[in-house]
Amino acid sequence: MQNLAADRIKSLLGLKPHPEGGWYAETFRDAGGHADARGHSTAIYFLLEAGDVSHWHRVTDAAEVWHYYAGAPLVLTLSANGHDAEAYRLGSNLAAGERPQLVVPANWWQTATSLGRWTLVGCTVAPGFEFASFELAPPDWRPTPRTPRGV
Repeated sequence: MQNLAADRIKSLLGLKPHPEGGWYAETFRDAGGHADARGHSTAIYFLLEAGDVSHWHRVTDAAEVWHYYAGAPLVLTLSANGHDAEAYRLGSNLAAGERPQLVVPANWWQTATSLGRWTLVGCTVAPGFEFASFELAPPDWRPTPRTPRGV
């Protein structure tokens, strides 16, 4: 798969543009046994190409698990409070500190960037993802460090 071009991956997996940036396809939605109820979980493929950014966003009421599949490592930056942020690397080089999986708790801000030509990951959300619970930050928003009291 490493030799495939991003356009070929998009075609093979049926990926379409995601509102946060990048490309995606929903691959699973557990209906939970009730057609009108929120599903227990959902899963997607998600592709970022060089220059693509998954813009700052959060899922307000569900945890999200990112799974690394192929391509370049990915930097996933998280902020629990909109002030402090920490970056993590998803990838296959465990000795270099990369991990193939990362959990983003509900209501945490997140952004992602590929470190190469492209990165293919998956995201599993539980309870199931709903766009009504998706919040995209304003275009220039970033976590801002808090000024210590008394300064």
